[in-house]
Amino acid sequence: MKKSILMLFVVLIGQFLSGQVTDLEKNVLIDLYNSAKGDTWTKSWDLNAPVSTWEGVTLENNKVVSINLMNNNLRGSIPNSIGDLKNLKVLNLALNNIGGSIPESITELKKLVVLRLGKNKITGMIPKNIGSLERLLVLDLFYNHLSGELPLSMGEIKSLRVILLSHNGLSGSIPLTFGNLKDLERLELGDNNFSGVVPDSLENLTKLKMLVLAENRFRGEFPEDILSLPNLKLVQLQNNRFGENDFSNDAGKNKFALFDFDGSNHRNFDLNKINSDKDVRTADTRFEDSFN
Repeated sequence: MKKSILMLFVVLIGQFLSGQVTDLEKNVLIDLYNSAKGDTWTKSWDLNAPVSTWEGVTLENNKVVSINLMNNNLRGSIPNSIGDLKNLKVLNLALNNIGGSIPESITELKKLVVLRLGKNKITGMIPKNIGSLERLLVLDLFYNHLSGELPLSMGEIKSLRVILLSHNGLSGSIPLTFGNLKDLERLELGDNNFSGVVPDSLENLTKLKMLVLAENRFRGEFPEDILSLPNLKLVQLQNNRFGENDFSNDAGKNKFALFDFDGSNHRNFDLNKINSDKDVRTADTRFEDSFN
């Protein structure tokens, strides 16, 4: 009996010294440290100190719920074991030099709310099962080397508010299912290899504030009613292959706020017919840290 109590005491002390996390979660963090070259980070981890003291790691009820190592000189890649952090809500590794692909196991993080991997050197495709992240609010994969088409399952993440995919090598078309993302506020797909027509289903995105489709190969008529969306503040469409459209829909005249285009012959947009009472000017939608 005394031996059992002693063993229990040793286990509890061990958990306390490790920052009160399980060995499994601590090992995942160590995997990340090793895989992302932790010894070269701007703010590194003392692996002999409690996990609760490790830079960017947040614990709740002895579980890892947030990893925020933004702009911390991470290199290497993201380990496949990241999927074992079942309580993780925030994974922010943006503004680093991470390479490799996005591990498929990341789609097992069912509690994930923020996934930020923007401004890295990540290659490969977006995991097909990304739609499994049902609680996700922010998907930021901006400025990487991603390729392939957008997974259809992305349109199943009904909670999404922000999609930042600009400056990659993504191709294909915008899935019709994106019209299901009723809470979406920012859709940024600029500077990729997207093609096809812009789906009419985007007219359902009544909370949309920013739509960036510039520097792609979209063609056909731009769905005019998108400009009537009540919260739309910025649209960037330059350098595509849209057909003639003068945006003369009366419903959009007084609601349109910002517009960016290049006025070339492929895009005969008559801005004078918008008659907006608000600003009409070019705008920059480069990387912003508006979410943790």
